Order: sequence, then C-alpha cells, then structure tokens
Amino acid sequence: MGRLLPSACVVTLLTLSFFTEMESASFKIVNKCRYTVWPGFLSGANSVPLSPTGFALKSGKSRTLSVPKSWSGRMWARTLCSGSSPGNFSCFTADCGSGKIECAGSGAKPPATLAEFTLNGADGLDFYDVSLVDGYNLPMLVVPRGGTRGGCSPTGCLVDLNGACPKALRVTREGKRRSVACRSACEAFGDPQFCCSGAFATPDTCSPSVFSQYFKHACPRAYSYAYDDKTSTYTCASADYIIIFCPLPYTSQKVLGARKDGAPLPLVNETMMYL
Repeated sequence: MGRLLPSACVVTLLTLSFFTEMESASFKIVNKCRYTVWPGFLSGANSVPLSPTGFALKSGKSRTLSVPKSWSGRMWARTLCSGSSPGNFSCFTADCGSGKIECAGSGAKPPATLAEFTLNGADGLDFYDVSLVDGYNLPMLVVPRGGTRGGCSPTGCLVDLNGACPKALRVTREGKRRSVACRSACEAFGDPQFCCSGAFATPDTCSPSVFSQYFKHACPRAYSYAYDDKTSTYTCASADYIIIFCPLPYTSQKVLGARKDGAPLPLVNETMMYL
C-alpha cells in the first residue's frame, strides 16, 4: 500500500489542478498602442486581489493572467509613466497613486477608460462593460472567447477621443497643446447634475448631458454616464477575455460584427477624430 500512496497523491494533485483550472478565467491583455502602457487592476471588496496588480506592457506585446471565476473588479491602462524605484513611480494619466508599478489596492485617478467585470454573477453569467464615466485616456476593446451562454458580444471604445475632446474637458501636459486624456463633465465641473449625485442620484432624475452624449455618439457600446446600463452592460458565461488597448481600426471588421439589437460598433472615423 505504501508504494501506491505516491501515485494516489499525484492523481489527487492532478485532479485539484484540473478543477482549479476549470474554476478560473484568463484575461489576455494586448497592447496595440504605439507606446508602452502600464495596466492596473483593482479588485472588488469581496474579491481576492489579482497578482500582479500592475505591470509594464510594451507596444505590440501581450500578457495573460489567470483570474478567479468569482472575481469582480476593474482594469485600465496608465500612460506617460516615469520612475522605476519604489516610491517615485507615477503616470500622467490613470495613475493609481501607489508610487509603484503595482497598484496595490488603489484605483485609477480620472480620467481613465475602464473595463469592469463581475465574473460568475447572477445565473452564472459574467457581467462586463467598458466605461467612460470616469473619463477617457485611450481606446479599449473587450472580446469574450469560448462563452457558453449570454450574448457574449464584444464591447469597447475604438475611437481616439483625445483629439476631438471638448475644450472644457481636455487634459494636456505642461507646455503641450495636444490633449492626452478627456475628463468627464462630473470631474470637470463637479455639478451634481453631471455626477448623478444629490438630487440627481436616481435614473429618473439623472439624464445624459451634452458631454456624455459626445462620448456615447463616438462609442455607443461604452458607458457614458452612471445610468447608461441598457446599452452598455454585456453578459457571457464561462468565457475567457481578450482586452486590447488601442485596437486597430480593422479589428471591428474581424471580430466584432453587430450586436443582436443591431447596434454596430463604429470603425475609427477620421472625420470624427478631427471634429
């Protein structure tokens, strides 16, 4: 019997490994930008933090993370970062304020394009979206793969909004004219009407603003304001996800198609970019 025990242990370990694999999803993070980005992650209050919570991703590179099936949280890309030693690392857009490459439980400072996930939620479905509620710093695309139920549609914002960002919302670097991010109206003006707060904290009292409609027109599948749920939340069961920063214009022709409700994701439109 003693000689059989190691074999039994091996079988047990293989079985546990198999079920662990089955109970996780993969996030393949792809950088199609022409520059390095620093993805960051913030787990929800009841979710185990991912490891790592931040890293550098050079142009043209990708990295795949294993994510617990019950995970919820958000991810984003930081840009224009500098500093390499602990305590002096910072980014001009979407910084998480940790002073390090890893975000260590800190969220993105607006403006930031966010991808939000709740995996294995109600009815075993994943809920996911791309949100511009906290503003925008770069294009992002989320593509589910291998899902068994739900619409499993891609979502995101394919358009570079920085060049066409309304003047009141632009974020520029000192001495530079080019916008590197686009603030939300809430951040720019602090008005409860734009923030869906105070007397405007319900779907009945908070309506799209002219600024959120700018985001929605350019990126019809992305969240543009707090109560933009009907056209911006997507579901899929048992999927893996590809998250692409700065997706190429032809990406939509290859992998997107139209939603079941007939709303297409627009191609990058040069006319819109220079309005």
